[in-house]
Amino acid sequence: MQNKEIGHMSYMTPLKEALASAGDKVVYVFYDFETTQNTEYPDDAKLHVHNLVCLQKLCSRCEGEEEGIDCLRCGRRKHLFWEDSLGDLLSYVTEPRPMGQ
Repeated sequence: MQNKEIGHMSYMTPLKEALASAGDKVVYVFYDFETTQNTEYPDDAKLHVHNLVCLQKLCSRCEGEEEGIDCLRCGRRKHLFWEDSLGDLLSYVTEPRPMGQ
């Protein structure tokens, strides 16, 4: 990768191609940070402090299933991280695990 001039439109390989070669071994992870905004700055900006991360995952087998039903293949589908929300999220998604956990 090299530096590009300002205004350069980057190209990303379409995800479809990578997913097709992975077959049915893909798990999708969706997450949302919940924050408080109690610290104000002089320029009307507010500090967003994350206090909860909600994560949901699904695989090709359970993507059409009802929310709240765990998958036999990719495991528990909903996770909440409170204490160290960002650290716990990163640890969870980077931990190697076989399908079903």
